[in-house]
Amino acid sequence: MLSISLAILGMCSTADVPVLADWSLPVDSVERTALVAKPTKASQAAPLVFAFHGHGGSAKQAAKSMPIHKHWPEALVIYPQGLPTAGKLTDPEGKRAGWQMAEGTQGDRDLKFFDAMLKAASTQAEYDTNRVYVTGHSNGGAFTYLLWEKRPDLFAAVAPSAAVLVGMKAAKPLPCLHIGGEADALVKFRWQEAMIASVKKRNGCEEKGTEWTKCDRFVATKFTSTRGDTPLVTLIGPGGHEYPKGAPELIVKFFQEHCKSKK
Repeated sequence: MLSISLAILGMCSTADVPVLADWSLPVDSVERTALVAKPTKASQAAPLVFAFHGHGGSAKQAAKSMPIHKHWPEALVIYPQGLPTAGKLTDPEGKRAGWQMAEGTQGDRDLKFFDAMLKAASTQAEYDTNRVYVTGHSNGGAFTYLLWEKRPDLFAAVAPSAAVLVGMKAAKPLPCLHIGGEADALVKFRWQEAMIASVKKRNGCEEKGTEWTKCDRFVATKFTSTRGDTPLVTLIGPGGHEYPKGAPELIVKFFQEHCKSKK
C-alpha cells in the first residue's frame, strides 16, 4: 500500500503558487476564454494540465475547487470556460455553462476549443508533449472521457470525477483515475460503476485491486494493468455529487507517475 501525506504533497510556499491570468482565443468567430496558471518552479518543459469545470460552473470556480496549480507549481495549468449548454440531467434550456457530450454536437465547438488551446499553449509556457493531462468534474469529467475517446494520443493520463460518457467507443488505453461518490444522486453511482468496468476492460486491468491511499472519507484503489502501464485508480467514498477536498493532491500524484515517454 502506498501511503501519502497530503499535507506534504500539497505543500508549497505562497511565493511558489502560480498567479491566474485571463486567456482568450477566437474559435469559429467566438471568443473563448480560460484562466491560466503559468509554472513558477519550472526548470524544464512543464507538464500541461487541463481542468474542466462541471455544468453550471466556471473557470474561476474550477481553479478554486480543483486547484491543481497550487499543488503542482511546476505545471502549466489551464482552466477553460464553457459556454451555455443544455444539460441531459439538469438545465434543459441551456442557460448555464458546460461542455459538449458527444462528437458532432454543437458543431464540435468544445473539441475545437481544446485543439486551439493545445496549439497555442506554448505561447503561455514551454510544455512537455509527453506530459499532457486532463481532468474534470461532472460534465467536465464527461468531457474528459470524450477527449480520451477522440484525442487519446495526446495524453499521458486522465482523471474524470463524478462522470460517465454514454456510448464511449473503444479508445487507446490510458492511465485513469476515476473519482466517484456512492450516494451521487445526479450521476448515479451504478452508472459510474459501469463506466469503471468499461475502463478496466479497456485498460486490461486485473479485477481485484489494492488500496492505494485514503482521502477524507474516500478510499483510492489501484487496479494494475496486465500491460503494466495503464492502471486504473478509483477514488470512491460515501459522498454525493461532490469533489473530495483532497482530490487535487491525489490527481497530481497520479499524473506525476505517468509520462508517455516512459511507456
